[in-house]
Amino acid sequence: MKESDPNKKEPIGKLISYIHRTQLKRMSRSLGEYGIGGGGQYSFLKAILMSPGTTQDQLTVGLKFDKATTARSVKQLEAAGYIERRADPEDRRSHQLYPTHKAIEFQPVLQTLLDESNAKLTRDLTDEEEDQLIALLQKLNLED
Repeated sequence: MKESDPNKKEPIGKLISYIHRTQLKRMSRSLGEYGIGGGGQYSFLKAILMSPGTTQDQLTVGLKFDKATTARSVKQLEAAGYIERRADPEDRRSHQLYPTHKAIEFQPVLQTLLDESNAKLTRDLTDEEEDQLIALLQKLNLED
């Protein structure tokens, strides 16, 4: 990335996109040895760990991914042994997603990696600046 003029404001979308890509690369490198790939698979795994029995549709809506990305990530996490599908007793056409024993044992490692990644991202911010950044980002209207 070219060094930018400190007086020139970068577009917010560009900065957020750059931060997002950097975080994805960082997490992909960290999680590769555990058989968890890119594309935000860790987001899906964390959501399933936090809310066992969720469905793919609920993940798609909750995490704001498209259906294809959700389906691909769920399939890969299942193949890696981190999640299992069970028929939804309320709707046999739907499947609920549950973490496996492997995922439950991995949860502390995942959380540590996420915490370390966030610490690297915010290492040059004071606690007050970090709180302000979070508040401002949450204030952005991201709905269509």
